[in-house]
Amino acid sequence: MNKVLSVIRRELMERVRTRAFILSTFLMPIFLIAVLVLPAVMMSGGERSSRIALVDGTGTSLGAAIDDGLRGERLGDGEQRFEVTMVPAGGRVDAVRDSLVALTGFSAKERPDGFEGVLVVTPETYTSGTAHYLGSNAGSPQQMQDLSRTLSRVLMRARLDGAGVDQSVVAQALVPARLDADRVSDGKPTGQSGMASFAIAYAMGFLLYIVILLYGQQTAMSVIEEKTSRIMEVLASSLTPFQMLLGKIVGVGLTGLLQLSIWALCAYLLASQRGTIAGVFGADPDVVNAIAIPPIPADLLVIFLAYFALGFLIYGAMYATIGSLVNSMQDMQQFIWPVMLPIIIGFFGMIRVTNDPNAAMGTVFSFIPFFAPFVAPVKWAMGSMSPVELAISLFGMVVGVVVIAWLAGRIYRTGILMYGKKPTFGEIFRWVKAG
Repeated sequence: MNKVLSVIRRELMERVRTRAFILSTFLMPIFLIAVLVLPAVMMSGGERSSRIALVDGTGTSLGAAIDDGLRGERLGDGEQRFEVTMVPAGGRVDAVRDSLVALTGFSAKERPDGFEGVLVVTPETYTSGTAHYLGSNAGSPQQMQDLSRTLSRVLMRARLDGAGVDQSVVAQALVPARLDADRVSDGKPTGQSGMASFAIAYAMGFLLYIVILLYGQQTAMSVIEEKTSRIMEVLASSLTPFQMLLGKIVGVGLTGLLQLSIWALCAYLLASQRGTIAGVFGADPDVVNAIAIPPIPADLLVIFLAYFALGFLIYGAMYATIGSLVNSMQDMQQFIWPVMLPIIIGFFGMIRVTNDPNAAMGTVFSFIPFFAPFVAPVKWAMGSMSPVELAISLFGMVVGVVVIAWLAGRIYRTGILMYGKKPTFGEIFRWVKAG
């Protein structure tokens, strides 16, 4: 046992001291801070009034209604969104428009009497809803959306008035529905929204996919490096192949678990102190605090870690076995598909479960050890997995670990001492059979 612990300690320390581990570990909190703070920073102070010239070529009260509608739009601080100067055009729409466009595109310091844009409305605006805007901010999707929304609202009111329809009745009829989805588990409401459950499930499944893929390949690379440098022969004189295999898998897996734990702790601290952090960066704390961050239930966290540990034991053993069969990274690409394929299928199975938690495919996948690490935690988070199903799935994972470890051990002890040629699948089968 002490020998296995020595291998685990060596694998763990070799990885946590690398520049890649340190950078990836501490870049994630920076990324999380950016995700939380940057939207608030971008939104803070980003809105400002726009100086608009309104060329009224309608000849009716529609121009005045549009003028009132634009003046009524407000920013978050109560300031007018549009500073409107209405210019009646009569029958000289083109001439008036051109004279105002000549004052457009300059800063307030360059042309205090200038505009950021010119909005032209004509009789066709009432019938077809078409208006023409020329301005330096015409490339801003947000400002054009605000302007279009205001015009649409004014035109709707004008048309309803023209048809003799009570606007208050229409306004009430157009109020959209609001659906509050609450997840139910074991016949009881959990108090957790359906969207929060989806976000947690998807984030956990995606994170598991990335970590298994990343650290699994590191396991294979470590075996190849030790094999090509002949260190494996020295280790084989004092350790059994299974001890080397177990120590390497557990050591690399603990590295991944350590990194996940650091990320989880940072995420918790950022979520609980996000208002204070926003203030440090000059963002509005209220905007950041308004971002809904769903809490992770303790049972889900335990289940996620259990499936991560069992899943990594399975895939880590498979990756280590692949590493023992080859002599270079190029050779590994020819053998890696039996490992990559179930990982990819499991990931897409997870996506299928997030879209339909009660799908039969998700239930079947949760009982297959290769796919269960990705699917089962998501089904539990979505409330579509019973405790009995969870127990069966975990038992299947344990059985899968035992079987894969047995097969991997038989292949590993022969493969680590094979040099020069790539074994065929027939030879690998004979290694397992000869045991």
